[in-house]
Amino acid sequence: MFPKPSLPAAVPPIDPARPVRRRFVLAASIILCVPTAARAQALPEPQGPVVLRLGGKIRRTNQGDHADFDMAMLGSLPQRSFTTKTPWYAQPRKFTGPLLRDLFQLVGAQGQTMRVSALNDYRIDIPFDDVMRFDVVLACLLDDQPMTVREKGPLFMIYPFDSNPLLRNALYYSRSVWQLKAIDLL
Repeated sequence: MFPKPSLPAAVPPIDPARPVRRRFVLAASIILCVPTAARAQALPEPQGPVVLRLGGKIRRTNQGDHADFDMAMLGSLPQRSFTTKTPWYAQPRKFTGPLLRDLFQLVGAQGQTMRVSALNDYRIDIPFDDVMRFDVVLACLLDDQPMTVREKGPLFMIYPFDSNPLLRNALYYSRSVWQLKAIDLL
């Protein structure tokens, strides 16, 4: 009686992956239309003297291809304290500052190695994995007081030696860098 309707030749067959592909294309087009600076959300610029420069494989910067930090910026991060014995002090001392992994998360750090430099030109390459395995602190305070350069400051990258017997040896002592000035992620 009535002719059987037929689909026009231009209608493609149903592809089960099409809804997923459509969402991916939509998300990709939105991301590509947003300016890069808005996606990366650049860090605020330091208002005081720069005490730390992070460079290399980082996603968020505030000075060209690196990130500079003043003490106020480091102080705005969550702070961690621990008391530990060290080879450099006769008595256990309290160290306070942000966890290095929190700082690295803030800048979107990547890489396999941290090249750490001090004011006195001491340099050492440290596995990036250390900051994930151990609560390495970027100490800004020693016994609740700011550290001067004479007191190994203003920044001291230190491991919690008393928390893990594995850390109490020359290898990890050499990776604790006082008078820290820069870290490059390689």
